[in-house]
Amino acid sequence: MQIQNPDAITRCNELDLIGQKLPLAGATVLELGCGTARMTRMIAERFPVARIIATEVDQIQHARNMGSERPATIEFKSGGAQAIDAPDNSIDVIFMFKSLHHVPPQLMAQGLQEIARVLKPGGLAWISEPVYAGAFNDILRLFHDEKVVRELAFQAVCDAVESGRLELAEQIFCNTESRFTGFDEFDQRILQVTHTNHQLDAGLYEEVKTRFNAHVGPDGARFENPMRFDILRKPL
Repeated sequence: MQIQNPDAITRCNELDLIGQKLPLAGATVLELGCGTARMTRMIAERFPVARIIATEVDQIQHARNMGSERPATIEFKSGGAQAIDAPDNSIDVIFMFKSLHHVPPQLMAQGLQEIARVLKPGGLAWISEPVYAGAFNDILRLFHDEKVVRELAFQAVCDAVESGRLELAEQIFCNTESRFTGFDEFDQRILQVTHTNHQLDAGLYEEVKTRFNAHVGPDGARFENPMRFDILRKPL
């Protein structure tokens, strides 16, 4: 397994890849660390899944999700990957969209064990993780450097595969695009999240703003983000 592939420069759309790689028709789906449930809603709208259980550990965001309008197929639950509220062998597909590295390092291995427990034999886990590279990452690491936790998340996946609890079905490396109308949207979506307390003093805030605004053009800011998608399978 590779943590990154510098030669992978193809642009991809994650939802398109999901549609190509995962059997979602009639599936029972679990998303761990759903955040604002943006991807949850897009999956529910685009694919004929039977049910999506979307979990979130941040209680502020979970309350917002519970109070929001949503398709009948979506069920929000409070909880983390290290203690999944689901029976053994009950889930067809699990998603972790850039959330494994947010699991406390001492609980990452337990989270992968839980994923293996609740997946049906032959079930698949889609774990997307940002590669530590690119202009957007260079801005983020000014105030929130994730190099170590991303490496630990990758190691946890490798350990789960080496143990035999999960099998590596495929690794995909490509670039996804992030778009922002301007710094105000970046501030709201990235700096003001409730799951992480970003404390920027005035000087650092202005540095981040300056670095971000260097990428703003007539149609806003666009970033090419190198990504890794690990597709894991529970053995039959």
